[in-house]
Amino acid sequence: MMQKVREIMTPAPVSLPSGATLAEAAKQMRDHHIGDVLVVDDDRLLGIVTDRDIVIRAIAEGSDPGRTSLGEVCSREGLTCVTPQDDAEQAVALMRSKAIRRIPVLEDGRPVGVVSLGDLALERDSRSVLADISAAPANN
Repeated sequence: MMQKVREIMTPAPVSLPSGATLAEAAKQMRDHHIGDVLVVDDDRLLGIVTDRDIVIRAIAEGSDPGRTSLGEVCSREGLTCVTPQDDAEQAVALMRSKAIRRIPVLEDGRPVGVVSLGDLALERDSRSVLADISAAPANN
């Protein structure tokens, strides 16, 4: 039987409103040992912001992380999402074809999880280097 996204996703994703600052998102990433925050308004997904987005799209461009909103930096256009009922292979194919590392999981338009490369590595080959890194305790 084919594995479903719900079986491999990280549930209960961290999300913040689009008006939250990059600094707030960075603190959530640190506190939860994650590399992304979903950007929502009224429980509806607007976009995703990653640690890399904060560095490349904001800080490297001179933006103030305490004043720049997530809505200004998050990826919105063509946002790739899956549902918990989708086959895990579909998530893999989307990551490959779009060269992305994380995919929000939506149910009835609301975020319920995230599938990351690390989730897939842990599930598919628990002895791989990526799985080892993904399973390691955070280095605070």
